[in-house]
Amino acid sequence: MRLILNHDKLTTPLDAQGSPRLFIIQSGETAEQVAVRLQREGLIRDSESFRDYMVYSGLDTAIQAGEYEISPAWNAIEIGHHLLDATPDQITFVILAGWRVEEIAASLPTSGLQITPDEFLQFVRNPPAEWHPAGRTSAGFSLEGYLFPGEYRFRRDASVREVVAAFLERFNQQVDSNLREAFSRQGLTLHEAVTLASIVHREGIVEEERPMIASVFYNRLRAGMKLDADPTVQYALGYNSLQQTWWTNPLSHNDLMINSPYNTYQNTGLPPTPICNPSLSALQAVAYPADSPYFYFRARCDGSGRHSFAKTFEEHLQNACP
Repeated sequence: MRLILNHDKLTTPLDAQGSPRLFIIQSGETAEQVAVRLQREGLIRDSESFRDYMVYSGLDTAIQAGEYEISPAWNAIEIGHHLLDATPDQITFVILAGWRVEEIAASLPTSGLQITPDEFLQFVRNPPAEWHPAGRTSAGFSLEGYLFPGEYRFRRDASVREVVAAFLERFNQQVDSNLREAFSRQGLTLHEAVTLASIVHREGIVEEERPMIASVFYNRLRAGMKLDADPTVQYALGYNSLQQTWWTNPLSHNDLMINSPYNTYQNTGLPPTPICNPSLSALQAVAYPADSPYFYFRARCDGSGRHSFAKTFEEHLQNACP
């Protein structure tokens, strides 16, 4: 009888214009405790009628602990059934700084998103021309370098267009007018700056060294020297099935001879596109490089990830490991 009397409380949303919000059910919470919190947090009209409905329907023992996106625009019955599946409506997706697009694609099958790796790669390798942050209009120009690293929240059914749009929006937010003006002062277009930053990121494991590494590459570019950057060769080589990585290490002499526009041991200047999606710190290092006399660097022998820098090739040879 009480359910009949409370029919309107169960079927009328509390706020038809309300937006979804996060609601967390802790392990061990009862239907009554959940009902009280739903009312207190402004999601349902009446906790008692909600509890009665859940008990009458046999749903009170089926509520699952977990995180839910719940809207006050839903009625209490809809909310009750929603609490039976703790599979989140939204998932967290992370792009690690320094990943190339194939590595992003490889993380999709376990992400909770319904986008396949092939679908993602097809889109980012052939994006709508107007989407490219650097204004690239050439057919087939990839978005490599512009898929900004970080943590994102998406609906599970988000489309590839929505997901990539979020990556590009974050890029445009982080790479603001100040950063772009700094690139210009260094004599670089946005595309050239992102390309150089992608190399700096892969070369510089230690973040505070990146401005110095950037200065070395600037010095070499201005002197007409080849960059001789290992990560560009790694990018050209592609996936190493034996090492199960996109970043072959160590590189052999034959690797350094690969015929590719990305091989900066064989070609002067920058490669045609970025080789990964660089961190903000790498982009800042390119915008604000150190002022140094160095033309060479190599990894130290102590395993720290830091580098020894040199002005001349002779000094560079002296920095070699014993």
